[in-house]
Amino acid sequence: MTRKIADCREYPSEMNCTLTLSGEEDEVVRAASEHAASVHGHEDGPELREQVRAMLKDEKVGV
Repeated sequence: MTRKIADCREYPSEMNCTLTLSGEEDEVVRAASEHAASVHGHEDGPELREQVRAMLKDEKVGV
């Protein structure tokens, strides 16, 4: 299974957040959504989780 990445640095905010999360897709969606709600003030719910899922990138595997 391809690991996914959510990187706050790619989405400018007033907080200049530097958090990067990686893992299996469902884990990253859950953690990134909870982070977006608790740190950035977004409302956690199905709509936010779908937005997060759409922004995920595949983790590049080092050789």
